[in-house]
Amino acid sequence: MNSSVLINPNALRVGMYIQLEVGWMRHPFPVNSFRIVSDSQLQTVKALGLDAIRYFPARSEIASFETESVDDTDAVHGTARAPAREQVAADESQQALEPQPELPLHGLPPVWQRCDERFRAAAREYMQVFNCAATQPEQALAKSHGMVQGYLQDVLPTGDLVIRLLSESAGHRQAEHPVNVTVLCLLLGRALGMNAADLYELGLAALLHDIGKDSKPGATPLPRAQYESHVGDSVALAISMGVSSDVLTAMAQHHEFADGSGFPLHLIGEDLSVAGKVLCLVNSYDRLCNPEFAQEGQTPHEALSVLYAQYRERFDPIILKAFIRMMGVYPPGSVVQLADGRFAMVVSVNSSRPLKPQVLVYDAQVPLVQALPLDLEMFEEIGIRRSLRPDQLPREALSYLSPRQRICYFFERAAEPSAPKAAMP
Repeated sequence: MNSSVLINPNALRVGMYIQLEVGWMRHPFPVNSFRIVSDSQLQTVKALGLDAIRYFPARSEIASFETESVDDTDAVHGTARAPAREQVAADESQQALEPQPELPLHGLPPVWQRCDERFRAAAREYMQVFNCAATQPEQALAKSHGMVQGYLQDVLPTGDLVIRLLSESAGHRQAEHPVNVTVLCLLLGRALGMNAADLYELGLAALLHDIGKDSKPGATPLPRAQYESHVGDSVALAISMGVSSDVLTAMAQHHEFADGSGFPLHLIGEDLSVAGKVLCLVNSYDRLCNPEFAQEGQTPHEALSVLYAQYRERFDPIILKAFIRMMGVYPPGSVVQLADGRFAMVVSVNSSRPLKPQVLVYDAQVPLVQALPLDLEMFEEIGIRRSLRPDQLPREALSYLSPRQRICYFFERAAEPSAPKAAMP
């Protein structure tokens, strides 16, 4: 562990890496350990009234200086005065929107219907958590616990899992992002070899990471400072729910990038927990696919390409590579052209064999309601030539495939592969 020293708060300076050795409810920051990056943070720390602050010289970014040390005993027994935290109250203007009417699933194969139905149920459960988090925190935690434990029953056993694209009407808009992020975080955590306890805490952090954010679809973008405050607001709600400090840390880091360009504390890679790194990466991917305004969204293939080509310095390289390997070069929702010239949309990926996904092929001779996915794993001679944007499709193929503006995922256990090879389509 890096060496540290206790110093008088008056000796604090911007650039110092510190640790607040008090409980989460005693200070307004979303994490206990961080580098001071602004005068406002500096003044807030000093205003806590602590007798001593633990300082890590090796992790700081300031010129050397003389520290005024104090005895550990003084720090432990000193009086730590903190301003009372503003109580989180339910605000009628911030209540979630009423769920949109669910559209029928006619024409979908039974296995697709099952995933759509599971996602819809998850979206309904999340909205129950969202609506009662401020007023009934214990009930919200119990509901959240049940959701994550339910997912773990499918994620933990050995065997392949399939990541499946869902229909446009799969769930409530406000619930889609947290459910998407939870599903992908658990799958990525599994791919990284996390144990059951760590997966549970990752899943709970992913489910609750935006619980304090009011993100009504189509709303006017918030000012930057107000937008960034949703991290602390979400952590505050999670504190009232009684989640663990590891869950709170991951939640607090879901916008912190490894290169220090994130917020609210501009942490760097060594400051971040594994769960925080996973959550930040998956959150970034889903926001590229599903931004606040759908017309700005990127295809899943584009989103992965952007993460790797433009932003890879922001993420842990091992975690990023594992994510790309899990999602495949062409994640579900990608529009592609096959090697034989046909147009298709990727609808599912086996996380252990991502280069041979299942695709829905445009065929003018087959009505869409009768179309079945083509499993490229069964046909070595059929591959994917390139990724396309929806506007690059011929009009008939665009109408037939109906690429999703909103990308939603769920998972299921992979069926055992059939022994005989399918006939050439």
